[in-house]
Amino acid sequence: MIKWGRFLLFLVVVGLLATLVATTTKQVAGNITLGLDLQGGFEILYEVEPLEAGHKVDIELLKSTAHMIERRINIGGVAEPVTTTELPNRIRVQIASQTADQDKLRELIGKPAHLTFRDENGKIMLQGSDLAPNGAAVGYDELKRPLVTLKFSEPKKLEDVTRANLHKPMAIFLDETMQTNPTIQSVITGGSAQITGNYTQESAQELADLLNSGAMPAKLIEKQVTSVGASLGTLALEKTLYAGYIGAALIFIFMVVVYRMPGMIANITLAGFTYFCMLVLDWMHATLTLPGIAGFILAVGIAVDANIITYERIQEEIRSGKTVLSAFRAGERRSLITIIDAHVTTLIATGVLFFFGTSSVQGFAVVLAMTIIVSIITNVFGSRFLLWLVVRSNMFKKPFWFGVKESEIREL
Repeated sequence: MIKWGRFLLFLVVVGLLATLVATTTKQVAGNITLGLDLQGGFEILYEVEPLEAGHKVDIELLKSTAHMIERRINIGGVAEPVTTTELPNRIRVQIASQTADQDKLRELIGKPAHLTFRDENGKIMLQGSDLAPNGAAVGYDELKRPLVTLKFSEPKKLEDVTRANLHKPMAIFLDETMQTNPTIQSVITGGSAQITGNYTQESAQELADLLNSGAMPAKLIEKQVTSVGASLGTLALEKTLYAGYIGAALIFIFMVVVYRMPGMIANITLAGFTYFCMLVLDWMHATLTLPGIAGFILAVGIAVDANIITYERIQEEIRSGKTVLSAFRAGERRSLITIIDAHVTTLIATGVLFFFGTSSVQGFAVVLAMTIIVSIITNVFGSRFLLWLVVRSNMFKKPFWFGVKESEIREL
């Protein structure tokens, strides 16, 4: 007896999935950030040295320096740079942008931006760390010329310094370059000061942003710069997607020809798997690179393999003379442990790659681990649920629908 309710539920689930994929895939795919090798841009490798002799570079110094690099790149108007620390003393910066000014960003990153206020003997009286949070801003003098205003966190400290050095010069240095050398005409009681000079609106804003971001906690030595043209990145993406389309088409055809109805369900869940992987990448704000796409394509093969293991077990049970329902129950039960073992061992391998690999290898590992988890949900439990609905509907009871010929069935 045909159970229309289960088959109708199957159609509803597939219909909802198809609608979701068809209406939102373009938007989700457009939200995914493409990496340097796909979008074009440049990569800089820095070697980190401590500012003071005798100090060592540790993971905390690397992290704080990488964080400061990101803040400075954001000053340059570039969103979502990728900075990775590489022990013992290196930081790799990837800027995936077709419009970024490479020379300007490299100069901006490399500036120590150490602000000091010195007396006539060169002694440091105040420094950038005395500024209030976001205490630097752009202002204008009486002739509407841009200047940088400073607000100190402890007004009393500035007051004491200006009182002790009244009518004496107090030079303002950025790194070792003197910006201005005014004479203290009166005691400053409000905690505010100014840096004047031949600033434009843009240069004054850049200096204020640099001072607000703080001084670089370490010295950066540029070791290598690699540029990837926008056309080269676009070509790599096109070729990769083309290979993916061809591979997916061949997989879809193979699954339908060999496994019939289960193969069709596998194709449906593979489409869902691809969509949900893109959704998770968007949610993670992950940057997709060529190694990441390689991990994704590998995961598609693993996902297909999980279905093949189950369907082969079901075919064996049908050939042994069992009914389709009995074969389905036995096949899914006996194949589950094998599939889970395969996925767990692959996850262990991705963990090793992530903890001991470089940045590109880590990107591959993250994407592969994510896709394996999504695959377990969609291509193991999702496909089994859909196949269960089809089998229990009693509409496809003949072995033909499962890729088994009548002549291959043995008598019990």
